[in-house]
Amino acid sequence: MDFLGSWKRTNYCGNFSKEDVGKEVILTGWVFRRRDHGGIIFIDLRDRQGIIQIVFDPTYDRISHEKAESIRLEYVIAVKGLIRRRPEGTENPDLKTGEIEVLVKELKILSESQPLPFSLEAQELQKVSESIRMKYRYLDMRSDKMKESLIFRHRATRLIREYLNEEGFLEIETPMLTKSTPEGARDFLVPSRLNPGCFFALPQSPQLFKQILMVGGVDKYYQIVRCFRDEDLRADRQPEFTQVDIEMSFINEVDIMNLIENMLSKLFYELLDIQIKTPLTVISYDDAMSQFGTDAPDIRFDLKIQDITECVKNSQFKVFSDTINAGGIISGINLKNLPLSRKDLDELVETSKELGAKGLLWVKIQPEGWQSPASKFITEEEKKAIEKKLNANTGDILIFVADKKKITLFVLGKIRLLLGKRYNLFDENTFQLLWVTNFPLFEYDEDENRIVSVHHPFTMPNDADIALLDSNPLAVKAKAYDIVLNGTEIGGGSLRIYNMKLQQKIFDILGLSKEDATSKFGFFLEALNFGAPPHGGIALGLDRLIALMLKRDSIRDVIAFPKTQKGTCPLTEAPSFVDENQLRELYIKRVLPRQ
Repeated sequence: MDFLGSWKRTNYCGNFSKEDVGKEVILTGWVFRRRDHGGIIFIDLRDRQGIIQIVFDPTYDRISHEKAESIRLEYVIAVKGLIRRRPEGTENPDLKTGEIEVLVKELKILSESQPLPFSLEAQELQKVSESIRMKYRYLDMRSDKMKESLIFRHRATRLIREYLNEEGFLEIETPMLTKSTPEGARDFLVPSRLNPGCFFALPQSPQLFKQILMVGGVDKYYQIVRCFRDEDLRADRQPEFTQVDIEMSFINEVDIMNLIENMLSKLFYELLDIQIKTPLTVISYDDAMSQFGTDAPDIRFDLKIQDITECVKNSQFKVFSDTINAGGIISGINLKNLPLSRKDLDELVETSKELGAKGLLWVKIQPEGWQSPASKFITEEEKKAIEKKLNANTGDILIFVADKKKITLFVLGKIRLLLGKRYNLFDENTFQLLWVTNFPLFEYDEDENRIVSVHHPFTMPNDADIALLDSNPLAVKAKAYDIVLNGTEIGGGSLRIYNMKLQQKIFDILGLSKEDATSKFGFFLEALNFGAPPHGGIALGLDRLIALMLKRDSIRDVIAFPKTQKGTCPLTEAPSFVDENQLRELYIKRVLPRQ
């Protein structure tokens, strides 16, 4: 049944203005607010584009007024009426339509609503738990915050497509049901009914397929694609997420970096009216780690880490000497004149221990000298060298960590971020993009006691380092690059290996036998033997990018139907048990964990 009939809306509620005064219109939407003032009923009618006030006056139309008396919040209604100016003094400057209202002469109630489990008013919605909002996501979507997120995301993907299309890229879909090629995170497996005992995997990324597209001569590919990883979750991680996936042939790193810089510049300008200064800052992986303690540095504020090991290499202070003898380092940060009390400094010591360090040393440089629990163990010559290295002056506060290099940099990096946020050392409204380059090709995994790829095994090593593959593989750098926004990695990529001989050498270093390589990647390796061009690409995390641009605390706030941190969907109650008949068809037997 067509309840609307000829009642087709004139426009969205939020798209009218004082220029429309005198027009007769048809509006549809949800009842957001309702007020009864001395017999005249005022309703704020809301749809995707905004809110407009509608008025039911019994002296103008008694029938529609009587119907309006039964209306409650979130009823879906349609009205016919006349746009008029609001009486002087009743305008609402917070609304785009705040100068006008619609005097209703006819009303249709299209759908009723039960009382809501929570209020959609912005201030009240903040008090509602995320799990409840996710359970009633269709209500949460009606809120301004979620509506803004979804519209913003749509506009961003539209602009990305427009940009890449103009640059000559082809949008090509890759399979969702593919071969399991474990590369770190667990695969989501899908049993095959037609091939008993066999499984598909949902793709962690289209990595191999996009490289095969380059072998196929596509030259420029992109896809806004869903990816799946069965891993532990957090605020910026979901079991299913969206990438802007890009691959190009006959290019170098600069070509890809320029492409992405121009695309992000377009996004920030079109969506936020912000001019991104290009070319972006470029920092090497080694400098990022040594100066910021992370490969995704936030450079909106200073407080750089400095290695002072050389300043105290002959120190008699046992904390320093034991660390150096064990192959560790001593690094510090000059906190300048941050207003840190003794209690604050003691709390930093405890924080450092919670983060994995043995402790933290602090120094206040007073006019009369160093104030520090360790002052008497450090010589005047060492103090002067440290002050020079950290560019320290009277009134400054210095902090140090002495430990293994990895721990030292990690702990100081975390403390740097903590202090930057606590003392408002950067403007939350600024956006700082940068590239991190020259990543190591390999790293040593102490848990697995073997060499592993930092990115993936198809990453091209730097030309100058190829000779080191046999003698010192951990010293080899990669033609890899990450793009970072305000201290969060939003994308990463590399140039790819397109030579089968070099690819086999990488597999050998990773301890991957020819049999294992063929079993996991055989279809791809075969393709490399049929004229593979030099190629490379990048993948941007769309969810993270949108969340950062909108200043959302979690990527769940920019995804229509996200999962919880336990990987469940409160709305649909997925994952759930399935019927035993379904399992039998798939030759699967349910085995429950022991209680």
